Amino acid sequence: MFRMAAPMALTELGWLTMGFVDTVMVGRLPDSATAIGAVSLGSTLFITIGFFGSGIMLGLDTLVSQAYGADNVKECHHIMWNALYLTLALAPLMMGLALATLPFFPHFGLAPALVAQTVPFLRALLWSALPLALYFMLRRYLQAMGIVAPVVFALVSANLVNLLGNWALVYGHLGLPKMGVPGAGWATCISRTYMTLVLASAVVYYDRKRKSGLWKASRRLDWDRIRQILHLGLPATLQLLMEIGGFTCATFLIGKLGAVPLAGHQIALNVASFTYMVPLGIGSAAAIRVGQAIGARDVAAAARAGWTALIFSVSFMSCAGLGLLLFSHQIARVYSPEGDVVQAGATLLLVAAIFQLFDGMQVVATGSLRGAGNTRTPFLANLLGYWVIGLPLGGWLCFSMKLGAVGMWIGLCVALVLIGITLTAVWQRMIHRLSQEEAMPESETNPAQA
Repeated sequence: MFRMAAPMALTELGWLTMGFVDTVMVGRLPDSATAIGAVSLGSTLFITIGFFGSGIMLGLDTLVSQAYGADNVKECHHIMWNALYLTLALAPLMMGLALATLPFFPHFGLAPALVAQTVPFLRALLWSALPLALYFMLRRYLQAMGIVAPVVFALVSANLVNLLGNWALVYGHLGLPKMGVPGAGWATCISRTYMTLVLASAVVYYDRKRKSGLWKASRRLDWDRIRQILHLGLPATLQLLMEIGGFTCATFLIGKLGAVPLAGHQIALNVASFTYMVPLGIGSAAAIRVGQAIGARDVAAAARAGWTALIFSVSFMSCAGLGLLLFSHQIARVYSPEGDVVQAGATLLLVAAIFQLFDGMQVVATGSLRGAGNTRTPFLANLLGYWVIGLPLGGWLCFSMKLGAVGMWIGLCVALVLIGITLTAVWQRMIHRLSQEEAMPESETNPAQA
């Protein structure tokens, strides 16, 4: 589990570092609160839409890992080809949906200066829709078969591309125009295209190295495989949408409070996302290891993988929560030198420290359940946790009780506590049920379908 989880966690951290670089680079522009807020709004909206399309590929965690666990590499390739066709169909829809939101920005009740910088930033980011979707599909395919080195390399090296792009495009170096905030969007777009090319090259390289028959596998459009991907991927991506959309909604609501609260929210959200990326990588490893064990019909190995991943995640997030409690001001000061922005971010980091443990529980339990073929329960838990309980509570505390951004974050904290406890309990029940089914010699049911 550690050999799989460590590179996956590093990959997720590398992914988020791009957002960190964008935020820090524009944070040194004049009026840093507005610049940071523009990156926050644009990135959050795009990720919400982009991950809805790309997140469907989470179904590959189940399908490819279980096929690989059953020693059916030919089926892994066949699934990948059909996932490619689905990706090519989804990417234009993602881009069109994000583009359709642009005319509505002036009507969101946001400050005109914030809108003026957010819209061009988002226009640049839109062109990364297809590279992002292809990257996500290729990544799930490779790591489900235990190939993680190129995934890590792609993210680490892409961060250097993004850093150079920000330096050149935001501030006008290397003979390029000084674009300000939109330059950060173009740098991210270039780095995502680079990542996709790296993973596509890795797919070809490992096929030749292993002689696995990628080009000999059936490339026909298989509607049964498409339906399987959608059957597993749609609930998984809806779960992501409920989670990311919850924070997106919170971002827009806090944006009504002004540039400083929004900048503080972006700082806390960025830091909380950093700590979240480690258990997210562990959860991806859990999905793969659990899926491979289920494919090999070894429920005991699946249980060990899931619980080991949970121990890793809880241990890390406990340390992360302590770090946020002790060093909230120092962390916030990395993002902005302005005292009021630092204070706003540090206050929200104290709330984030409380939910670290439960955030780690829910994301690993989600990965373990996905590996076993259950993507519906995490979706329902996030729907109820964020949209029925967390956001209404946060909105009431924020506006009616006059607690501002802190009230909104308290609502999100309550949601994460409830989701983490619920999904961990569901994982325990699932493993108990699968163990009972495995003990029945007459049962030949597929655990992923049970």
